[in-house]
Amino acid sequence: MSLPISFAILVPQFNFLVNSFFLSKLGPGYIGAAGITGVYYLIFSAIGFGLNNGLQGLISRRGGQDREGEIGALFMQSVYITLGIAAVGIASTYLIAPQIFKTHTDPALYQQCMGFLYIRIWGLPFLYLYQMRNALLVGTNQSKLLIWGTLAETISNIVLDYGLIFGKLGLPNLGFNGAAYASVFAEFFGMLVVFAIINAKGMGERFGIFKSFRFDWTVCKTILVQSSPLIMQYGISIISWEFFFILVSHDGRMALDISQLMRLLFGFFGIFIWAFAATSNTMVSNIIGQGMNKRVMILVKRIVLLSSGSTILIFIPLQFFPEAMLALFLDDPVYLAAAIPVLRIVSFAILLMSISTVCLNAVTGTGNTKVNLMIEAVTILLYCLYIYTTMETMNLSIAWGWGSELLYWSCILILSLGYLLSGKWNNAKSRNI
Repeated sequence: MSLPISFAILVPQFNFLVNSFFLSKLGPGYIGAAGITGVYYLIFSAIGFGLNNGLQGLISRRGGQDREGEIGALFMQSVYITLGIAAVGIASTYLIAPQIFKTHTDPALYQQCMGFLYIRIWGLPFLYLYQMRNALLVGTNQSKLLIWGTLAETISNIVLDYGLIFGKLGLPNLGFNGAAYASVFAEFFGMLVVFAIINAKGMGERFGIFKSFRFDWTVCKTILVQSSPLIMQYGISIISWEFFFILVSHDGRMALDISQLMRLLFGFFGIFIWAFAATSNTMVSNIIGQGMNKRVMILVKRIVLLSSGSTILIFIPLQFFPEAMLALFLDDPVYLAAAIPVLRIVSFAILLMSISTVCLNAVTGTGNTKVNLMIEAVTILLYCLYIYTTMETMNLSIAWGWGSELLYWSCILILSLGYLLSGKWNNAKSRNI
């Protein structure tokens, strides 16, 4: 189950790396600008991811309870919810985002960022519909079908990036904004392919996806009750990351460029971790739906071992050969010297994340998503206090700032594992989800 999910997660992260590789050729500062705009867009992406995880748990639970006829209604109502959220996201970008960026970034960076975001945000509806297919395919144990939509997105993104950023392949030379147009079109193509596959495989008929287009508040309420804590959880998590990047921007473009590169490497090398986490969510929910609560901790332990074991294979080269990875993006010796200590910290954080995020997603699978929100809220409070103290008050280096990831994932592990070991989730089957 994890391998197709890994591939589906790999491709977007690969897209981010390709974007940054192309943008780095435009000169200093462009990677950093992509970092601030990318994290802003990631806030809305994370909201969709939270809805996706909640929906995935519901679909998986229905599968475990032999109630497949209700899956189509869950999927269709989630589409209405995501389109509403997308409309709010687009409006916020035009009405609220300019004030935030104008207040907290320098004028040149503000103009560059807002021009990019006014284009990029229009990919949000396509992204949300694309994310909902994750919930349907993973929740119904059809994760292998994720590959095709993902391939369509990544191939179109790479081709359009190259063409629109540099004016190649007969396309206009749009520079930095070319990456925004490329991403929007790529998300659109990926969405089309996914829905074509769902239709071709007969999943629409099997689960009654297109049986009714009527808005059903009862079903929407079920989805929102399950997903809203996760939406808030992922939302505040990424907002805190935007806060981090704004603080980093106060240290100059070099610090911002390095931090953006670390974010991309964090995401790229975390693909197997997030895949195991998604597997933990859906499998825990499914076996609880089958009434096998006693097997939950055995399952979580096995997934943790697989996740941490695969991450060690990544950890070793990052620790001993950091220059080889960084040299692809940073050819300035000064940049390289400043980035290597940060990458060493990030590699330890990735190793810690391989355990923490599996446990956190196991909590999601139990159905008590309010606990997820509580865990995230406590952790984010400590995270924000740490980064403000180290970077703004004490004015320490970005290596200290990135130490916040060690604090973050340690707190996640302690709180989520503590909840799982407490056994308080054992009444999850009795919840009306």
